[in-house]
Amino acid sequence: MTVEPARSARPLSASAPRATADRTGGPVAGPAAGPWQPPGGRAAWTAWSIGASVYVLAVIHRTSLGVAGLDAADRFGIGASALSTFSILQVLVYAAMQIPVGVLVDRFGPRKVLLLGVVLLSAGQLAFAFSDAFGPALASRAVLGCGDAMTFISVLRIAARWFPAAKNPLVAQLTGLAGMSGNLVTTVVLAQALHSEGWTPTFTAIALLGIAVFALVALFLRESPQGPPPAVTAVGRPRLAVRRQVRDAWREPGTRLGLWIHFTTQFPGNAFGLLWGLPYLVQAQGMTRTEAGGVLTLLVLANMSFGFLFGRLLSRTSRARMPIVLTTIGVTALLWAVTLAWPEGHPPLWLLVTVVLVMGSNGPASLVGLDYARARNPVERLGTASGIVNMGGFIGTMITLFGIGVLLDTLTPAGADGYSASAFRWAFCWQYVPMAVGTVMILRLRRRLAAEPA
Repeated sequence: MTVEPARSARPLSASAPRATADRTGGPVAGPAAGPWQPPGGRAAWTAWSIGASVYVLAVIHRTSLGVAGLDAADRFGIGASALSTFSILQVLVYAAMQIPVGVLVDRFGPRKVLLLGVVLLSAGQLAFAFSDAFGPALASRAVLGCGDAMTFISVLRIAARWFPAAKNPLVAQLTGLAGMSGNLVTTVVLAQALHSEGWTPTFTAIALLGIAVFALVALFLRESPQGPPPAVTAVGRPRLAVRRQVRDAWREPGTRLGLWIHFTTQFPGNAFGLLWGLPYLVQAQGMTRTEAGGVLTLLVLANMSFGFLFGRLLSRTSRARMPIVLTTIGVTALLWAVTLAWPEGHPPLWLLVTVVLVMGSNGPASLVGLDYARARNPVERLGTASGIVNMGGFIGTMITLFGIGVLLDTLTPAGADGYSASAFRWAFCWQYVPMAVGTVMILRLRRRLAAEPA
């Protein structure tokens, strides 16, 4: 964790005879030309919108099981532990694929990776639609997780090629916000379709959406502006070996800081929304499923609102990055402490709603980590660095999902009908372990980064 960054991995100076990249990831021409900035404008927003449509589709696929948990338990004849395996495996595959996907984006470009992602998403969901046993269904979710992993980093790379560096934080937040619209589609449309149309027709329809999105990307997506300066296109850096590319990205303290920011800020809201939120609200707090679903919808809406707010702040000044991160961590930890310390483990509704609204800031705050990586890595390894950062939050989510599950089983007597408020109260305390570790690493790497020249 404390290895000095390799100086040879830094961008070359302006006096070098070949094109380089600046620390924000934008290409810089040689001494005969000035810095080249991506153009932005309508064409940039068009390219981003096409890429973002794939991410929206991926989020619909990713969250589709969240509204089909009870149906899946009945269809496959499984209990809660086996059901949670779907979520944990999907997150595990997503996290494990981040570095390979980052390398693929750097080597082959985001357009080809997005097309492959759509194919895997559609194939996985179609197999899931026709699965009638636990094993094949689990394998299909793993394939779906591979496709999901290829979308977000690719969209960020498209944004870095099309938008000026100052716009990238806002575009990253808007990408996350677009993804949340996919979550709303799942909550509102998919849940109703499952009730009225049934399992196979509903999931088949979602899989077939991929045909339209594949055609949109294949026919209309331009992954970078045409006609960049000749110095940039004619002379470029040779491709680095994969091992060296990953090593150089990891040695950059900005990449590691980004990973720990993503790890620490994202997992509370992710674990709550992905698996444990509904059981906690229904079994521990006595809500109906409809009421709990309404509270979880607030989590999605808050996520979208904070994404827009943080994007605006970060597009104005990079100095807002660390205050956003530390405030999000601190307020989330404080409100969970008050909630879990409430007498008998039954906090009032206003406090539960407040916690959920604050957790809506977790996902947008995690994207600050990607901004640190983008600002400290040259363009030819930007996908690799983003992949390293993006796996942080999902590793944190896996640790939290597993830890809470183990504690719930340990604290619940055999044969008990559901989990008690007391069991949830102590199990949710597990969140403070990864939160403490992540915060220490953030503060440590923040000091190291501040000591380095910009």
